[in-house]
Amino acid sequence: MKRILVIILLFQASYLLAQDKISTLPLWKDTEETGKKQDWLINSTDKNAEIYRSADSKDIILTNGLLKRSFRIEPNLACIDFSNRSSNQQFIRAVTPESRIMIDGKSYNIGGLYGQKQKAYLLNSWVDSLSAHPEDFIFKSYKISPVKPYVNWKTPVKQWVANPKQPAGKMLTFSFESPLPLLKGIIVNINYELYDGIPLLCKWLSVENKSQKTIRLDQVINEVMAVHEEESSVDGNPADIKKPHGLYIESNYAFNNSMNARLSDQTTHWNIDTTYTSQVNYNLKTPCLLEVYPPIGPGVELNPGNTFKSIRTNELLLDSYDRDRNGLAQRKMYRKIAPWSTENPIFLHLISVDPKIVKTAVDQCATTGYEAIILSFGSGINMEDVSQENIAKIKVLVDYAHSKGILMGGYSLFSSRRINDAEDVIDPKTGKADVNAMFAHAPCLGSNWGLAYLSHIKEFIKKTGLDILEQDGPYPGDVCASTKHPGHKGLEDSQWAQMELQKGIFRWCSENGVYVNAPDWYFLDGTNKIALGYKETNFKLPREQQVILNRQNIYDGTWEKTPSMSWGFVPLTEYGGGDARSTLEPLAEHLDSYENLMMQYYGSGIQACYRGPRLYDTDQTKALVIKVISWYKQYRSILNSDIIHLRRPDGGDWDGILHVNPQNKEKGLAMLYNPSTEKITRKVVLPLYYTGLTSKVTIREKEGNARTYTIDRNYNVTYEVTIPANGYTWLVIE
Repeated sequence: MKRILVIILLFQASYLLAQDKISTLPLWKDTEETGKKQDWLINSTDKNAEIYRSADSKDIILTNGLLKRSFRIEPNLACIDFSNRSSNQQFIRAVTPESRIMIDGKSYNIGGLYGQKQKAYLLNSWVDSLSAHPEDFIFKSYKISPVKPYVNWKTPVKQWVANPKQPAGKMLTFSFESPLPLLKGIIVNINYELYDGIPLLCKWLSVENKSQKTIRLDQVINEVMAVHEEESSVDGNPADIKKPHGLYIESNYAFNNSMNARLSDQTTHWNIDTTYTSQVNYNLKTPCLLEVYPPIGPGVELNPGNTFKSIRTNELLLDSYDRDRNGLAQRKMYRKIAPWSTENPIFLHLISVDPKIVKTAVDQCATTGYEAIILSFGSGINMEDVSQENIAKIKVLVDYAHSKGILMGGYSLFSSRRINDAEDVIDPKTGKADVNAMFAHAPCLGSNWGLAYLSHIKEFIKKTGLDILEQDGPYPGDVCASTKHPGHKGLEDSQWAQMELQKGIFRWCSENGVYVNAPDWYFLDGTNKIALGYKETNFKLPREQQVILNRQNIYDGTWEKTPSMSWGFVPLTEYGGGDARSTLEPLAEHLDSYENLMMQYYGSGIQACYRGPRLYDTDQTKALVIKVISWYKQYRSILNSDIIHLRRPDGGDWDGILHVNPQNKEKGLAMLYNPSTEKITRKVVLPLYYTGLTSKVTIREKEGNARTYTIDRNYNVTYEVTIPANGYTWLVIE
C-alpha cells in the first residue's frame, strides 16, 4: 500500500502539470442565451465545438452551445456536468467512473471520484470533498485535436448525395494510467468527439499495451453515467419502468435484422443503482445507471505494442417528447456522422445476368434517367466465384454499363446458409454445428471459409469494377465456440471478432467508393441503405392492396430514418408466390399501379427495388417512367429532405407526408394521396415550423400558380386541396 501511495503522489505531480496546461485554455463564461436564440434543427451554423476551463482551472468544459459536458480533473477525473443547453436539462445526478475495463478477470475503474452521499443530485460544492481510489486508473494528461473521419469515405462522383462532407468538431482525449505495478505500461485513452452544429458527442476508448506482457480484455464498458430517473415508480420490475428520456444512445455494434436502430441496439444497458438509496423505488430497482458495453466479450488478447479500440457510442441530447422532433434530431445525427447514408442513386433490381437482358436494361436505364442496376438474388451472379471466366463475364457487363453512365452492383449472401460442420458456427452447448444460429444455419465469419468469403468479395469487386455491393444476411451476431477457426480464439471473442470482420469489409467498401445495401444496422461503419421494413409475403397480395401497404411502410419507416437510408420493394414480376393480380408485368397493362407505386416511393425520396427484367415494355410505359424520373430529379433535393408525418394511410381517407428543409430553395413539399374511388376535397393542416418560414409562405399545387398564405401563431397553414380518385397531388412550399 505504501508503494501505491508513493505512485499516487507521482501521479498528482503530473496532474499539476496538466493543470498548468489547462490554465492556457479560454475561460468559460456561462450565458443563458446560449443554445436558445435559434432552434438548432432549423439553423445551427454558429454552434461550433470548443473546449474551455473553469475560472479556478479545476474543470475542463466541452461545449458547442447546444451541449455541455464538464470534467473535474483532481484528485481524479470525473464528469460532473452533462447538460442540454437548449432545454437546460441536467443529466448527471452522481459522479461515476469514466469507464470500466476487465483485464485478466479483474475489473478496474477508469477515473472517478468517491464520497458523494446523496446521489439524487450533485452540487458543485460537494465535488471538492470527493476523493480518488488507490486502485483506479488515474488521470494523467489531456489532448485536444480536430475530429477525424472514422470512415474515410470516398465521396462519390456519380451517385447523388445530399451531404458530401465529413463531420467537423473537436476531440478531447483523456489519458489514464494505473498506480498498480501489475498494470504498469497499460494506458487507457478516453476520447470525446464533439461535433459542430448538433447536441451530439461520440465517446470511445483505446487501450495501449506498452508493457512486456500480453493481457486479455474480458470486458470494456466505455460509458458509465448516473442519470436521473424518468418517472416516480415506488415498485415495479426495472424492465417495465420507463428509461430516462432526453438522452438517445447509439453505438456501432448493432444487429438482429430488425431494420431499425432501437431494436438492433446491443450495447445500451439501463441498470439499477443500489447506492442511490434516496430513490423512491423501495427495492432500489429504478433503471437509472447507464452502462454501454457489448453483450459478450470482447475477450481479446492484447499483445505488447498493440492497441485496442472500443465501440463508438454516440450520445444525442433530445429536448422534447414529440416523435417527429426527436426523429428529426436522430436523422440529423445520421446526416452528420454517417454522410454516406445520404447517397441515394436510382436503381433497378435486375433478375438476370444474361448479357442481352443486361444490356437492354442498361439502355433503358440510360434512356429513362435511372442511375444504377443491381444484379439481384436469382439473377445468377456469384461473387464468391473469382475464376477468370466468371470475372471476365461480369466485367463485360460492368464495362458496358459504365459506358452508358450507369453504375452496376451485385448481390451476395453470407448468413442463413450452411457450409459444413467445420466452417459453420459451433453451438457452445453441444459443441456441434447445430441449428442454433439466428437464421437456423450460418457459417462463422472467422472460419477459413468466412475469411476466404470476405477476400473473394473484395477481389471480385476490384477486378470487375462493380460499384455496389448488396450483401444479404450480413453477420447477425452469432457466437461460435470453435477453437480451430483462424479468425477468433474461442467463444469469448467470437462475436467481437466476427463483428470487426463484417464492419471491416463495409468500411473497405465505403473507402473505395462502393455503395452498400445491407439489411442490418451497419450505417455507422459505412453502409448506405437498409430495408424500409416490409413483409415479403405481402407482395403476393393484389396490386391495390400493395399500394396502401407500401405507403404505410413508408410512413412508419421514416420516423428515425432519412429517405436515402431506406429501400422499398416493387416486384415487377412474380415474387413470393404472387399471381397476375399482384404483379405489374405486363407493365403496359398496369400503368396506373406502376405510376402510383413509383410516385409514392419517389415522392418520399425512397428508392424501391424495382425487381424485374426491364423498366418498360412499350413507348407509353417508357414515357411514364421518364415523366416520373424527370419529376423526381426536378425536386430531388427537397424530396430527399426530412419528413414530417401528416396522416397515416388507412385506406379510408387521405394520407400524406411533408418534406421540410429550411436551407433549400423549396422549403417544403407535401405529398398527398387519395385511396378512394372518388375524388375528395379536404382542408389539410400543414405544419411549417421546420421549413424555417415564420410569417408568409407561397404554396402552389403541382406546377400551378402560387398563392401567398399567412402562417398562424402555431406555424401552421390550412390548405384546401382536391385529390383525384386513386391518385395523388403535391404542394410546393416556398
